[in-house]
Amino acid sequence: MKRAPYIAVEGPIGAGKTTLATMLAEEWQLPLVKEIVEENPFLDKFYQDMDDWSFQLEMFFLCNRYKQLEDAVIPHLNEGLPVIADYHIYKNLIFSERTLKGVKRDKYRHIYHVLTDDLPKPDVILYIRADLDVLLARIAKRGRSFEEEMSSDYLQQLILDYDTAMASLAEREPDTAIIPIDGNTVDFVADRGQFDEIVARLKEHL
Repeated sequence: MKRAPYIAVEGPIGAGKTTLATMLAEEWQLPLVKEIVEENPFLDKFYQDMDDWSFQLEMFFLCNRYKQLEDAVIPHLNEGLPVIADYHIYKNLIFSERTLKGVKRDKYRHIYHVLTDDLPKPDVILYIRADLDVLLARIAKRGRSFEEEMSSDYLQQLILDYDTAMASLAEREPDTAIIPIDGNTVDFVADRGQFDEIVARLKEHL
């Protein structure tokens, strides 16, 4: 018996992951799992001093996302219900590989694999990619105070890290289809036709 579809939306900070995931959940009347961001007590400290606070930040995100998957994603899939999430837990490795070093990075990798290796993997990832100027404009528009401390260099590196990670993920999880979306030219909020095209592409893979 085929499992119910598990859909994840991914991309760097400011790409529009939560917006697209919310629109899809509303379109299909499906449960939406949204990542915890602003509730992380280490965010302000992290953007002010990444070296000192990166491990605490990454561990908070990992544990909370693991708990979300355990409490929200797995029960729905076990009941035969599709789920949409605005992240893939693999993003923890994308960020931690950049923010952690040495022993802390090794410890984090080990904890990550212990927690996640047996978790269900998304059937489809919608990967929104956008250039730095587009991401900066969207970040400024939503006005999160802690993101004001983020450097453009960090965000540019994150764009490259995401491209590398998605290519790696395609090899690590061959059963997961990755659908790229050009966030520079596709405005799925303002243009209903472009959103419908994303829905159609998604249906092809389900």
